[in-house]
Amino acid sequence: YKCGGIDKRTIEKFEKEAQEMGKGSFKYAWVLDKLKAERERGITIDIALWKFETAKYYVTIIDAPGHRDFIKNMITGTSQADCAVLIVAAGTGEFEAGISKNGQTREHALLAFTLGVKQLIVGVNKMDSTEPPYSEPRFEEIKKEVSSYIKKIGYNPAAVAFVPISGWHGDNMLEASTKMPWFKGWQVERKEGKAEGKCLIEALDAILPPARPTDKPLRLPLQDVYKIGGIGTVPVGRVETGVLKPGTIVVFAPANITTEVKSVEMHHEALQEAVPGDNVGFNVKNVSVKELRRGYVAGDSKNNPPRGAADFTAQVIVLNHPGQISNGYTPVLDCHTAHIACKFAEIKEKVDRRTGKSTEENPKSIKSGDAAIVNLVPSKPLCVESFQEFPPLGRFAVR
Repeated sequence: YKCGGIDKRTIEKFEKEAQEMGKGSFKYAWVLDKLKAERERGITIDIALWKFETAKYYVTIIDAPGHRDFIKNMITGTSQADCAVLIVAAGTGEFEAGISKNGQTREHALLAFTLGVKQLIVGVNKMDSTEPPYSEPRFEEIKKEVSSYIKKIGYNPAAVAFVPISGWHGDNMLEASTKMPWFKGWQVERKEGKAEGKCLIEALDAILPPARPTDKPLRLPLQDVYKIGGIGTVPVGRVETGVLKPGTIVVFAPANITTEVKSVEMHHEALQEAVPGDNVGFNVKNVSVKELRRGYVAGDSKNNPPRGAADFTAQVIVLNHPGQISNGYTPVLDCHTAHIACKFAEIKEKVDRRTGKSTEENPKSIKSGDAAIVNLVPSKPLCVESFQEFPPLGRFAVR
């Protein structure tokens, strides 16, 4: 709201409604949920529900909710992000629950890294409800614990900003808080240089824009497909590689449907071209909503178009799995925006996680901590690509 993402009238209306429903303490979460419901009725061609501007960037929030049943959406959202903001709760017992073996904090950080989101910011939230409030030792304890965990995953803690905040009271969100005089600010060190600041918004400004692969063939995984009155069929998703323009003859894999792009739109404005990183809606001719679905991938029919794979070989790292995994195991794979059951047809070899060197041929089974080369067979065609050529389409998570 303070960043201009929501107007004053709207927030006041929601505050009043939240109060009436006895959800006063819930007003901000309520705002986002209400907005979502209201927007769904008058659907806008827009996957990102909230945007705001900082001094440097337009920021699009891809809300990736925290409950376990949301993990599928979290994977869809996360696979489109440039940076993850991990919010951990500092309240007594709350942090411990999140970081415990079956808590969400670990799973989210791990998924973010696995899905290629290499930049991370950690917001230590609810600092107002520590014992005593705004406790420095509590912040340091959490910072130490989270650092050690994210380091195991693959993040470099020195490159991660840890910011003590209270979203509810606004501490260290947009301006430095007077409640935590002990906090001298966050610092990060990366090969591109150092950055420092006091609040969360400055940490967002310190995000490094990733290189955008415009020179590669077009790949655009569909997040959703809308039918919009007076316009027609509008697939929505993020350009991962290449460029999408009006007039492009696109093909949707794996269904192999070809059509012309009439218009491309982002943030309610028509675009002459969409480049990697852009979340866009585009209008296509003569294709019904029923023919397209989330997980399909759009490409340029004339330039190395995407295709469905009947089977593929992948390196798989088992993070935590009860018991052993052997040939025939068929979990759901989340790859870009697709969610499809895939069979472990053949575990070809175990490899060393760090070097990739083979350590055992045709193992009977693999378990937590192992890495292996596996031949996978999707239950229906899935559009995957080699990690070398198209990283966003060559990564997946198995649940």
